[in-house]
Amino acid sequence: MRYFVAAARHLHFGRAAAELHIAQPVLSRQIRALESELKAQLFRRDKRSTELTEAGRRLLTEAEPLLAAAEALRRRVAEAGRGADRFVVAFMPGLIVTAAVRRLRQRHPELDVAVVRTSWNDQAEVLRDGRADVSFVRLPVDRRGLAVRPLTTEPRVVVLPAGHRMAGKESVLIADLAAERLLQDPDAVPEWRDVASGPAEPVPAAAVEEKLENVAAGRGIVVLPLSTATYYTRPDVVWCRIADIPDNRVALAWMSERRDPLLTEFASLADDEGAF
Repeated sequence: MRYFVAAARHLHFGRAAAELHIAQPVLSRQIRALESELKAQLFRRDKRSTELTEAGRRLLTEAEPLLAAAEALRRRVAEAGRGADRFVVAFMPGLIVTAAVRRLRQRHPELDVAVVRTSWNDQAEVLRDGRADVSFVRLPVDRRGLAVRPLTTEPRVVVLPAGHRMAGKESVLIADLAAERLLQDPDAVPEWRDVASGPAEPVPAAAVEEKLENVAAGRGIVVLPLSTATYYTRPDVVWCRIADIPDNRVALAWMSERRDPLLTEFASLADDEGAF
């Protein structure tokens, strides 16, 4: 399956074989064996091009999460083989998960409970590849294969340079921001995307601290949940609430096929303790 995904991404068997560190004839034989097993043609190839068939496109859609699940299982089995009893909690910036983590440690003193900070781009992927057992996420996320339990909501605010013309306002409307340069993925702020008069210019860095550096330098604005904006308070940026867009929704997510009782136990603790 890994061979198929590499070939499907490159649509070039030579480049895919080089990435996989195997000979091209070996890759071709493996793909033919897979097609024989599935009883479906996955690629159309001629001297000029390689393209996926409809069956190949369907397989690619399913293959990547399948490989991620396999990697997650490999991680968990390897940890068990080392005698490790570990539970990893992922969280987005601005969410304080200490109380629920502490309660789980108190209930299971033999358990190594660790935390890992995520970003908009990997808050769900840490579950699929096995880096985390549960993740405090900010919706929306790709819910494929996930169990998602809503926890709470909070207002969203726009973060501006301290000298900005709207600095000092208690609230603004999303239309007031239409001409501003958004320094983040517009999919994270679809309300801005729908009214914007110019393109977004996401900064390359995903970290909140770096986004705020760019805001302070006057490069543009970012829209953040209130807890994130207040957690990263600094004198050269200000924030004000956006009055006419929905609140940010916080949820707890985990892989739905897992049956570990610790998952449901931690979910109950998260419900009780909150995430702020």
